[in-house]
Amino acid sequence: MLKELGVGIAITGSGSATPTVSLDNQGLSTLVETSDEWISSRTGIKERRLSSVQESLSAIATLAATNALDMAGIAATDVDLIILATSTPDDLFGTACRIQAQLGASKAVAFDMTAACSGFVFGLVTAAQFIRTGVYQNVLVIGADILSRWVDWADRRSCVLFGDGAGAVVMQAHQSDRLLGFEIRSDGTQNNALNLAYQPQPKEIVSGVTIGQGTYQPITMNGKEVYRFAVQKVPEVIEKVLFRANLSIDQVDWLVLHQANQRILDAVGERLNIPAHKVISNIAKYGNTSAASIPLALDEAVREGKIKTGDTIATSGFGAGLTWGAAIFQWGR
Repeated sequence: MLKELGVGIAITGSGSATPTVSLDNQGLSTLVETSDEWISSRTGIKERRLSSVQESLSAIATLAATNALDMAGIAATDVDLIILATSTPDDLFGTACRIQAQLGASKAVAFDMTAACSGFVFGLVTAAQFIRTGVYQNVLVIGADILSRWVDWADRRSCVLFGDGAGAVVMQAHQSDRLLGFEIRSDGTQNNALNLAYQPQPKEIVSGVTIGQGTYQPITMNGKEVYRFAVQKVPEVIEKVLFRANLSIDQVDWLVLHQANQRILDAVGERLNIPAHKVISNIAKYGNTSAASIPLALDEAVREGKIKTGDTIATSGFGAGLTWGAAIFQWGR
């Protein structure tokens, strides 16, 4: 039966995982015409983690989830739902169920969600609806991507940006509500600004019947358009959520944005009048890890002791779709 409507939500644990192999900007400069100065001055990125042939999305996502469960102090068998936000699954039919099996989360329902770099925020909001209605009490939200699979390593405009990683949080039903507000948005008219597109080739299987078979093409993006979109839409959506939560900007302890570009992080912080020391950034170490970037940055800040129980966090994801969204929550029980 459904439990009482209007139950509160707390985010009680975080975890992350990244591949062991690191590629710095100097290494990239041997591959394409670029330099450490060019990359770091324009993006803030110094290095990125890249998955080997043997490393799978499910493996790093499972490790991140295990770390989050350990912090929350609950067993995998207590998890009711697993949402995997990814654009790079191991299997197009879905990878969440494989993670469920690897975790031993035997009673959890599991599914994939695709919203690119907004995926973690979209997953957070989706999970909240199941908890608020009393359907589930313990939910794992995982953001994980292995973008190195789909990068054109000859395109110096895009190959410098992306890395691989996974992050996860545990969301639980709680007597008080720590999820203070959210907003998610989409604008398909700008879809062509950032793509990982399928490209079919005609294949006649019998006379008069031709289908399209092919594969996905490497990532393409219009960097200027994505930057313009992000610095306009992200402050707007965060301000809207703060208004709904009846909070002022000075009540925000930390800003945890999708780690796309340091220039975007700086511009959003400036437009919101949030001091630079409150803007969490680990893009220098990992690059853009898509759906993994927010929970990866969050987990590092928690484990470093920056983010403490009761801190108010504003987070926002933005990217392909184009999609964007924000959530405000207090960390911990």
